[in-house]
Amino acid sequence: MARAVWKGPFVEESLMKKVDKYKEDPKKIPIKTWSRKSTIIPDFVGVSFQIYNGKKFIPITISEDMVGHKLGEFSPTRTFFGHTPADKKAAKPAETGVKK
Repeated sequence: MARAVWKGPFVEESLMKKVDKYKEDPKKIPIKTWSRKSTIIPDFVGVSFQIYNGKKFIPITISEDMVGHKLGEFSPTRTFFGHTPADKKAAKPAETGVKK
């Protein structure tokens, strides 16, 4: 179920304070955050974040296309390593074709 419109988007207060401080700081050091549930708002455009995925921090720079999404959508928590080697062997003869 979606969040009620009258409540507005959810953003951690501590994260908003860090974004305000980031805009004033000339160094522009990326903001480390664990708040994957926070919604990206227009104030975040151009800000660099490091979003925790449970194992490491994923660097992300917010663009206009990301507004309205959650921070967690841009740091996947699972890594796809491919299918088993047996599947690759089964597909190999079909690619090479029949011997002449």
